[in-house]
Amino acid sequence: MKNLVEHLSQYADYHRDPRNIASHFIGIPMIVVAVAALLSRPQWPVAGLGISPAVLLAVVAALFYLRLERALGLLMTVLLGLSVWLGQILAAQSTPVWLASGIGLFVIGWVIQFVGHYYEGRKPAFVDDLSGLIVGPLFVVAELLFLLGLRQGLKHEIEARVGAVRLREKNVSA
Repeated sequence: MKNLVEHLSQYADYHRDPRNIASHFIGIPMIVVAVAALLSRPQWPVAGLGISPAVLLAVVAALFYLRLERALGLLMTVLLGLSVWLGQILAAQSTPVWLASGIGLFVIGWVIQFVGHYYEGRKPAFVDDLSGLIVGPLFVVAELLFLLGLRQGLKHEIEARVGAVRLREKNVSA
């Protein structure tokens, strides 16, 4: 099984243009909240808590992140919890509001992602490896930490494998 650096490096290889990374800062959180909202119905009462498919998916994802690294895993678990909480708020709305917000966030989030990949000049990572769907949110958090000057050792390990972030010039044929 891949470790943290291997997962993030594989994903980062598809995300070296800063415009693409910036699009992921917007698109991926939108998609995560959308999935949480859409999967927050139905809810089943278990020990006084509402358990939904969104909660179950968040637990599986949290376990994946915690297996990769405790510190990032804990941060991701908190962020997943916030996403599920927002998703449950949206799911508690009327059915038209719930569906419009969930589907709207999902579609707009993916459009933003594909715009970023236009600048990158590469297809999204999940096209070649479905694990990119779970690594994407972790990548965004790691990139945010790098921007804040944190986790520079991890950043250098990834860049040693896939290179630094850089603007890609689009080839324009005359």
